[in-house]
Amino acid sequence: MSTDPSTLTGERRDLVETLQMHRALFLRTLEGLTEEQARTRTTFSLLNLAGLVKHVAQTEAGWLEFAKRGPSAMPMEWPDVDMTDPVIQERIASGDMRHDEFNLLGDETLDGMLAYYAKVADETDAYVATADLDVSWPLPEAPWFTPGATRSVRRVAMHVVAETAQHAGHADFLREAIDGARTM
Repeated sequence: MSTDPSTLTGERRDLVETLQMHRALFLRTLEGLTEEQARTRTTFSLLNLAGLVKHVAQTEAGWLEFAKRGPSAMPMEWPDVDMTDPVIQERIASGDMRHDEFNLLGDETLDGMLAYYAKVADETDAYVATADLDVSWPLPEAPWFTPGATRSVRRVAMHVVAETAQHAGHADFLREAIDGARTM
């Protein structure tokens, strides 16, 4: 059951409407593709459209849980890794360290990932429509977060918009490399 932005007002309407618009732009890149085409790597990077759907869905789900529960939803344990180690550098360069995040694995399918993404999107929209947008949580310790920083539910929603829009651009580029189609 999708949240209808027209039933909301002000900021909530803007956030849900913008989330839905950028998701639609992102998903438009998959229209008419086979599963095989969606799994095709068209650049040197790891990215393929099916894996990008997985990444975007999982990222949105993670931020939704953070908005609801705070830092306990994002446990981040960083092992001591020597980033100057040539083996580690090679794993990063080859994409091996993020393989699971950007590729469909095992019995994962594009249709299954699209259904999961639709479910996550519905849950996010429903939460943004009713949550206290001013609730703020401390961010977990991670190399890319400023120590001591916090994020409000509002800012989490804006971050999901930015993530989705950024990956919609990636998806558009990947789709064009598959068959020349342009979606944006």
